[in-house]
Amino acid sequence: MTVKRYLFKMKILLTADPELPVPPKLYGGIERIVDLLITGLQNLGHEVALVANPESTSKVNKFFPWRGKRSQSKFDTLQNMITLWQAVQDFKPDVVHSFSRIFYMLPILRSPLPKVMSYQRRPSDRTVKLASQIAGKSLTFTGCSDSICNIGRNAGGTWQTIYNCVELEKYTFQPIVANDAPLVFLSRIERIKGAHTAIAIAKKCQKKLIIAGNYIENGEAGKYWHEEIKPLLDNDNVEYIGTVNDEQKNNLLGKALAMIVPIEWEEPFGIVFAEALACGTPIISCPRGSLPEIVREGTDGYLINNIAEGCNAVSQISQINRYECRQRAAEYFSASVIISQYEQLYTKLIR
Repeated sequence: MTVKRYLFKMKILLTADPELPVPPKLYGGIERIVDLLITGLQNLGHEVALVANPESTSKVNKFFPWRGKRSQSKFDTLQNMITLWQAVQDFKPDVVHSFSRIFYMLPILRSPLPKVMSYQRRPSDRTVKLASQIAGKSLTFTGCSDSICNIGRNAGGTWQTIYNCVELEKYTFQPIVANDAPLVFLSRIERIKGAHTAIAIAKKCQKKLIIAGNYIENGEAGKYWHEEIKPLLDNDNVEYIGTVNDEQKNNLLGKALAMIVPIEWEEPFGIVFAEALACGTPIISCPRGSLPEIVREGTDGYLINNIAEGCNAVSQISQINRYECRQRAAEYFSASVIISQYEQLYTKLIR
């Protein structure tokens, strides 16, 4: 994929949700994307400011901490509107790029200042329509997949797909794995991620399954963990290892026969899928949401509809060329490619 460069310097103001710092201390996919974008844009010669959680440690040219720390609080939303307004007055950016709540931009929506609103989750039709009407051509939307953009376009506005990314250098390409290599489930342990289906497939195929990720003790998610997952753990065939840091994730995915996350919802993107491909590890998932955009059937893995198809995918997984998986990540989901796409978008909006 050709990466174009633009040679004039821009001042870019980025925002992230107030709950987690940038970069996150453990989990936080959007915050990782924002941190990579900051570093990448600065390396390209641009000046970058950030509005985010007060504990953020990203090396930016100027930092503005949110006053409110709860996205769902009306009072905190008002506080954060003021914070963003003041950041714009102080930093005087060429473009504002929000990865946080669109309501924070309300005081500047009518301004001709170019604005980008990035969605990593399903957008609200009502919010998109209202913001588009207020901001007009000064506001552009991006979605982390065609799936998200197609939903957004129904409500109006200009949309562009820019995928989530991974720092390719942090993931070690593993061209070969052992014949008895395990399947790996790496995600939040809740029904929509399909851990129960992953277990059923592994057991039927007589393959070891390693489960990594966080679970919730209470509510429906807690009931799911205690009744449908925990009783099936035996440490021999189905092992739960808890949450993993970046180094552990790299090792876990690299040694896996495949990453199996048989989702039961319309996945917006899922950075873990790009992380698996970066290690050369094929994916077994389901054809929902963004997965058909990420996984080329029979090339990067398999998209299944039931347990029988899952077992068939496991039996054929050795036919997947792990080098092709790594190249898929490098060409479409690497930080350098995605940062260049954002830079091109800013340039188009400013000129």
